Amino acid sequence: MLSVAPALDIPRPDYAHDWALVDVETSGLVPRRDRILSVAVLTFGPDGTQTGEFSTLVNPGCDPGPVHVHGLTPERLAGAPTFDQVAERVGALLRDRVLVAHNAQFDYDFLAHEFARARLHLPVAQRLCTLALNRRVEPPTDDLSLASLAAHYGVPQTRAHDALDDTRVLAGIFRASLTEAARLDLPLPLVPCPPRQDPQFAPNPPKTPCAFRNPGRLEPGGPLVQGMKIAITGETTTARAELVGRSVGAGLNMMASVSRHTSVLVTNEAASASAKARRAAAEGVPVLDEDTFLRLLEDVRPGTPHVKQSPAPSAPPAAAPAEVPAPEPLPVPAQTEPAPAAVTTSPSAPTHPAVAAPRRRRVLVLGGTHEAASAARVRIVERGWAAALNLSASVTDVVLLPGGETDRRMARVTALELPVHAPDWLGAPTAPETVAAPARTGTAGAILPRGGVVDLPTLPSNGRWHLGASWARQSDCEIDVVAFVLDEDEQVSCDGDFVFYGAPESPDGAVRLLCDGPTEQSVTVDLTVLPPAVRRVAIAAAIDGAAVFGDIGAVQITLAPGSDAPVTAQATLDAATSERTLLLAELYRRGPLWRFRAVGQGYDQGLEDLVRGYGVEVK
Repeated sequence: MLSVAPALDIPRPDYAHDWALVDVETSGLVPRRDRILSVAVLTFGPDGTQTGEFSTLVNPGCDPGPVHVHGLTPERLAGAPTFDQVAERVGALLRDRVLVAHNAQFDYDFLAHEFARARLHLPVAQRLCTLALNRRVEPPTDDLSLASLAAHYGVPQTRAHDALDDTRVLAGIFRASLTEAARLDLPLPLVPCPPRQDPQFAPNPPKTPCAFRNPGRLEPGGPLVQGMKIAITGETTTARAELVGRSVGAGLNMMASVSRHTSVLVTNEAASASAKARRAAAEGVPVLDEDTFLRLLEDVRPGTPHVKQSPAPSAPPAAAPAEVPAPEPLPVPAQTEPAPAAVTTSPSAPTHPAVAAPRRRRVLVLGGTHEAASAARVRIVERGWAAALNLSASVTDVVLLPGGETDRRMARVTALELPVHAPDWLGAPTAPETVAAPARTGTAGAILPRGGVVDLPTLPSNGRWHLGASWARQSDCEIDVVAFVLDEDEQVSCDGDFVFYGAPESPDGAVRLLCDGPTEQSVTVDLTVLPPAVRRVAIAAAIDGAAVFGDIGAVQITLAPGSDAPVTAQATLDAATSERTLLLAELYRRGPLWRFRAVGQGYDQGLEDLVRGYGVEVK
């Protein structure tokens, strides 16, 4: 279907692109496994005039999944074309245009996998996410769902989860978002495609989780015990797959690398110069030849099973202070457990002033040295306010440090008539804690200091959490967000548990890296998929270039039960100076609970040292 509709408003020249607004409905949430059921594309020219419209149902050739969500039954899809029959037409509409979608990586990844199945290239060079754009704008809405933004911007929505209607709603939201972004003088969060995080291939099959805790190293002359961490290097007489299979079947934990927690290294080459052998020698790890290992494998002693935790009762998140330990030399990035007495799950329990119930002020600091700006943001958080990194619609106040008057944003601050304060305003006892118009109509989530902890509520629908990190735009370096899925020894169980731009999804799909724009990346963690042996998921950032985090400035982290959901907790981390890697946050088990901690611990060494410290084999 081709039609012409009213033009988009393009409020400034650098916003003028050829656009392709896209929505897909799918049989599930995993692009490498699930399929597109319907697709709609609206195209617009640089002047904002709509030039085309196409939509179609798609026969996926499989179960359509949650029919109660999208309403697309097998009967409705039976007579529809397959994706490969419409791929060239969809590709023609996308070619030489910026793909725009709400949660754009989701739509992009599904399209990329469907085009790959059709043996075609997805012709998209850039994409723009309206979620990322509105995270920069920060409109006064409870969340950033399509429905909430449509209500806020006055865009009628008649058939939710209908691809064509959702795309038309998206056009209205995009029009209004561009206008707001222009009012705030915001650059667009355009992402090159394929992005560095784009998965070119499906991840390797997940490693079989070991059901037993690590009992430690093999004692001289002692038996193997279930849960021992076993690494193999060099050629073996027994086929490697058979050797691994027999070991896993006996309850041993087969590792791809060696660390100080490895129980034994199996090798037939005593003088091997492999990286595993060198690391085993350095760490004092016992070494066995293949024949000895096979004999011990015949009588593996029982180990201590991991206890699968029962879900905690649902409760509102409660924050509590916790100090981050002093940085330890790498490659041992283990963290000290926060004091349990500092955390409460009672909704009515008092909290520390630094993490009191969130207030409505959101304060932007301009000017000053890195140290002075960091100190000002610490004071903002101590007052229970939120520290802003960028000018947005939610900013209520500006604190001007020396040199801030020359910041390019000051002209926009003046035009918006925002209150501008001297630094001593942050310590004034008469400063009101709230403003007349709240930045959001809903909760802003717990405002955490560096080291602050919040208990996660049990969600009724799923255990998927969205951890976002954002920073100021950089011109001479790139920042990469990474994640480590760690066991009780603070080690990855396989290299696939290191999630980064080259491997953006863990093998079991529990942890996934998303690129939402040049100034933000995020990690999704599905707690229901993580095996019982996982004790912690650590999120870090590393600089690709000569800069250090003192040059980058503050990094803001947020936690929410979904990419467009209200924020559960947030923190601003800017204590780093000469560090090149920064441990941002972590999700970790504490009894039946999962907790979130804002860490902010930096290391002068690069990412490679941090990776090795967590047991990843660096080739």
